[in-house]
Amino acid sequence: MNTPLPQSIESPDPRSVRILWRDGHISLYPSRTLRLFCPCASCVNEWTGERTVRESDIPEEIRPTSWNLVGQYALSIGFSDGHDTGIYSFELLRALCSCPHCEQDRRQKHHQS
Repeated sequence: MNTPLPQSIESPDPRSVRILWRDGHISLYPSRTLRLFCPCASCVNEWTGERTVRESDIPEEIRPTSWNLVGQYALSIGFSDGHDTGIYSFELLRALCSCPHCEQDRRQKHHQS
């Protein structure tokens, strides 16, 4: 399956990022969730894959300060805590979507495996 590309990206409020995907799907991500799942080498051990950033390390009031497309495959997000090295692939962003439709799809795939 090809991961869709974003059609638009916005921050409807200081604590979230909203992506309208070209396939019509809408994903709303809490800023704190995005920061917690940052895939960069500072947040994930490159050798073990262990997440090194902890939820307690992330301020409750964290917010996105910038975002930029990285080619046709990812989004780079800067945060109010100064962290800006994460490159979030569109595949990862779709996997992090917690809308009811995506949650149901994950449950169905889990039961099939």
